[in-house]
Amino acid sequence: MSQMQLDRLELRELNMPLKYPFETSFGRTTNRPVLIVQAIDHNGVAGYGECVAMEGPFFSAETIDTAWIIIAKHIAPLLASQDIQADGLFQRLSPIRGNQMAKGAVEAAVWDLESRRLGLPLWKHLGGTRTEIACGVSIGIQPSTDELLDTVARELDSGYQRIKIKIKPGQDVKLVQAVRSHYKDIVLSVDANAAYSLDRDGPLMKELDNYNLLMIEQPLAPGDLVDHAKLQRQLTTPLCLDESIASATDARYALELGACRIINIKLGRVGGFSAAREIQALALRQQIPVWCGGMLETGIGRAHNIAMSSLPGFTLPGDVSASQRYWSEDIIEPEVEVSSRGTIRVPTGAGFGYRVRDDRIEKLTVRSETVRVGSLTTSTSAVH
Repeated sequence: MSQMQLDRLELRELNMPLKYPFETSFGRTTNRPVLIVQAIDHNGVAGYGECVAMEGPFFSAETIDTAWIIIAKHIAPLLASQDIQADGLFQRLSPIRGNQMAKGAVEAAVWDLESRRLGLPLWKHLGGTRTEIACGVSIGIQPSTDELLDTVARELDSGYQRIKIKIKPGQDVKLVQAVRSHYKDIVLSVDANAAYSLDRDGPLMKELDNYNLLMIEQPLAPGDLVDHAKLQRQLTTPLCLDESIASATDARYALELGACRIINIKLGRVGGFSAAREIQALALRQQIPVWCGGMLETGIGRAHNIAMSSLPGFTLPGDVSASQRYWSEDIIEPEVEVSSRGTIRVPTGAGFGYRVRDDRIEKLTVRSETVRVGSLTTSTSAVH
């Protein structure tokens, strides 16, 4: 493989208004600030990544502001070399502790850049094997049970193969009961985003065990692998871990403890493709199904998720849904579309396979910064 030398990173914060509010156990989102990273080589070829950190430190400790600082002040100086390769970038960034979302955004941009330079689709460059991926959908907490049922009906009509509903204390069993009574045979799961505790909510979790769920996702706090293992032993329904899995080591610990039977791999949460592939390979060896979770990404992050979902072992429908579910207008074209069978075709073009709409990005930009690789020379602009 030819070596490549990076020239600069371009950082942009976009303000993306959601078509509909999205509510989880940790908050309600109406506007999605997004950090887009471009990795540009000395020939001007660019690759794109997306940082999935949110505005506040509620899903994870990282925010857009912390990721911006880490990328500009600490990641960029580590990239000064003639022999940058995507596959080795995660290790190169290992002196920086944590900050997986910042690392993952840059690493994804470099994978995209390298794929474009090679003229390969990103999914093939990663070792993907499937040309079509199965799609599920994540439904935020709705204002009423009737509105939840209406949303489920709409998503099923759109073809999605798995319905996931968000739950939180006080809005859980009755919602599941309502959906299951209307739809006895659909593939249904719930996602708690770490809102429960074993001591207080063990009996409630056992109630959820009665509804033929595909999984209960992240019921307990991220660090509670021991309690997840205790809970899993009490349930027939598989537990799936999300926030608990920030690295391949976390995945190994979780599987050794018996803390879950399914893993949700989020590209940004684990630090990029190299870590994601390590987790996927570990799970595949142990015959543990994995799937790709979503973080309200734009089309850039969504395209990376599609590429990752083509890897072996991604056997369950992920949260990679259509652009139009979230945005009135995305920043890529064509926009991501889901077939009536609930699938997405993996694109065949070089890199992540979609055209980035620079005009749309420019319109949505609220601040930007150019960081020369290997130095702290920057150029910053803000749009008010």
